[in-house]
Amino acid sequence: MAAPLLTHAITAKSWLVADNSGNTIQGENTQEVRSIASITKLMTVMVVLDAKQNLNDQIGDYTRKELIQIALVRSDNNAATKLCEFYPGGYKTCVSHMNTKAKGLGMLHTQFLDATGLNVYNLSTAEDLILLVQETRKYTEILQASRMAQVKVKIKKKWLVFRNTNPIIGRDHRVMISKTGYIGPAGGCIVMLMDTDVGKRIVIVLGSKNTRTRIPEAEFIVNKS
Repeated sequence: MAAPLLTHAITAKSWLVADNSGNTIQGENTQEVRSIASITKLMTVMVVLDAKQNLNDQIGDYTRKELIQIALVRSDNNAATKLCEFYPGGYKTCVSHMNTKAKGLGMLHTQFLDATGLNVYNLSTAEDLILLVQETRKYTEILQASRMAQVKVKIKKKWLVFRNTNPIIGRDHRVMISKTGYIGPAGGCIVMLMDTDVGKRIVIVLGSKNTRTRIPEAEFIVNKS
């Protein structure tokens, strides 16, 4: 067990750092059920990939693969919505399968009411989100998107650039998986899997003060644990 952190430096209401096997090293309020905002999109993308649809299918201006990248990198709500709308059985089936998958992973305190995380009742705990992060390691497309500082898409003659909501992507190569989230009731949220000098570490931050504090707090937690 690592030495206790200086918790006054952390504004997050719930946080933890765990090893690669999911064992919690340090944390506070790790079983508190909280709104998780756009961390939701990791589950959205997983169930879409589970459906084995053609990633090159065109959905409006984008391919399914581009929508996946934009949903994860830019945390774009329209992209996540489109992915579920074009899911086999439609939007409601997509969200239903998100909940089914969560229960199958043992995320017993988690629920999803939409595909984006805009719904305040998309809920989970820091401990449940360890299981989410561990599951995402199985998806090549998520691992690739997590390392993209930006997504560039050409529509007709115009290039659109979608920058990562986590600004350390591209300059901190320890990050293997990353997904940010923010709505007012949820506060600043982030989950990351990082490859550190002492092994892989999962870090979960929920309810940080704002979008500017969530990432420094996650880095602080990892570096001090």
